[in-house]
Amino acid sequence: MLTGKRALVTGSTSGIGLAMARALAGAGADVMLNGFGDADAIEATRSALETDYGITAHYNGADLSKPDQIEAMMKDAEAKFGGVDILINNAGIQYTANVEDFPVEKWDAVLAINLSSVFHTTRLAVPYMRKQNWGRIINTASAHGLVASVQKAAYVAAKHGVIGLTKVTALETAETGITANAICPGWVRTELVERQIEARAKEGGISIEEAATNLVSDKHPSKQFVTPEQIGQTALFLCSDAASQMTGTHMSVDGGWTAQ
Repeated sequence: MLTGKRALVTGSTSGIGLAMARALAGAGADVMLNGFGDADAIEATRSALETDYGITAHYNGADLSKPDQIEAMMKDAEAKFGGVDILINNAGIQYTANVEDFPVEKWDAVLAINLSSVFHTTRLAVPYMRKQNWGRIINTASAHGLVASVQKAAYVAAKHGVIGLTKVTALETAETGITANAICPGWVRTELVERQIEARAKEGGISIEEAATNLVSDKHPSKQFVTPEQIGQTALFLCSDAASQMTGTHMSVDGGWTAQ
């Protein structure tokens, strides 16, 4: 389905991003990974994508809080691939505190990685997509791009911003073969969420599994976590011809969270 297409997936060395990279590779796309982690583990992941799916996979370790490194990553993708047909902005970090206690440096970091990096990759990817008259921009937002939770001022602000930026990008490219959409996951049991589960278990003096059940039940009427693979398949759908007239919208994959 995606043979001959080249994808860049930020924050893809684990969790949701890796699941999306695998889904695209499984459909025939060449993939560039990005993210932090153990160098040997990342190389094993990159190599496995090539072995398992018969595609070409690269890795770029750009720090997405730094615009100059983002520019270098996009140039690297252009040098290795010729250009990026599919851009998935997935990298993200979290920090929790009340507004009055929120450290300014943490606010700046969350906004830089969760929102500003999406702007930088998008502005650099769109010219090539326009030349090709085809492109898919998929931004990982969140249920928190639609609703708020306490102590998540920076994250909620950033994810609301991601959805707004997605809409603007879609409108500006509406007469081309480019689409721009956001995926809004609910609770996915990634490393980021696992830390929140551990904190809840410690605070409540309960087991990890009990804390996990309590966490997901608070928000998901389904009382089940979303899986990374489900998000990967959602991204794959957005790359398909069936989704060619879907642009400027969001897809909630949240166990019913935002239906309430």
